Amino acid sequence: MKTVHPTLLLLLVVPLTQPAPRTQLDSHVHLEYGTDKFEETKFSQDYEDKYLHGKSTKAKETMIIPDEKSLQLQKDEAVPSLPTKKENDEMPTCLLCVCLSGSVYCEEVDIDAVPPLPKESAYLYARFNKIKKLTAKDFADMPNLRRLDFTGNLIEDIEDSTFSKLSLLEELTLAENQLLRLPVLPPKLTLLNAKHNKIKSKGIKANTFKKLNKLSFLYLDHNDLESVPPNLPESLRVIHLQFNSISSITDDTFCKANDTRYIRDRIEEIRLEGNPIALGKHPNSFICLKRLPTGSYF
Repeated sequence: MKTVHPTLLLLLVVPLTQPAPRTQLDSHVHLEYGTDKFEETKFSQDYEDKYLHGKSTKAKETMIIPDEKSLQLQKDEAVPSLPTKKENDEMPTCLLCVCLSGSVYCEEVDIDAVPPLPKESAYLYARFNKIKKLTAKDFADMPNLRRLDFTGNLIEDIEDSTFSKLSLLEELTLAENQLLRLPVLPPKLTLLNAKHNKIKSKGIKANTFKKLNKLSFLYLDHNDLESVPPNLPESLRVIHLQFNSISSITDDTFCKANDTRYIRDRIEEIRLEGNPIALGKHPNSFICLKRLPTGSYF
């Protein structure tokens, strides 16, 4: 057997080890990861692959230039219309206040009028705001209201019919306002708090309390009353009239002058201190009471 020369073997192997031809990727990417221009070069590669080499079918689509009418339609669809003034006025109160299970809390939010209320509202707390007036429209179609609290506002006037249709209203608080008179009150009222106002005796009509057979708590202290309001109902348990300008009391103010057996047993507390009156001069005015009023007797 003949021996193969080493040189001949080398010539046979060399053609098999030639480097492979450069791929298309190599012709475009010359930078490594981490270099500043890698992203720019990669974008250049994608652009060429997509458009120069015809690999994207979208590049072959015909470009359509929209006319003016089409652009206007697109604009109308893209930009939602702004709410009108009426829609703004009817914006739900719960975006401004806190609504929770029939209760609306609008405290210290600087409102100057009663906001629109959800129909199911039963309790409204609008304390410490800048409300100046209450009207019947504020509570129209609100039959479920049971409690209203307007403490610490600037209320000067209340329309007479404001609360007259609130048949379920039980508690009304108007303390710390600028009221000069009381409006017509709803029949089922159990509590009225109108202390710290400027209410005078002429601002309370003779029949204001006459038909309020469920009224139990009456707070009219720190006002400008010259006399005790007439026709106070038998249902009253607490009457606060301290720090007014009350200067006289009659035998019929709390009792019945013509009925010596009459006992007013529901009243638990009457406060009259801070008034320019000596209660000791009117002994017959309290004979029907179980407890004497708080105040000065001499």
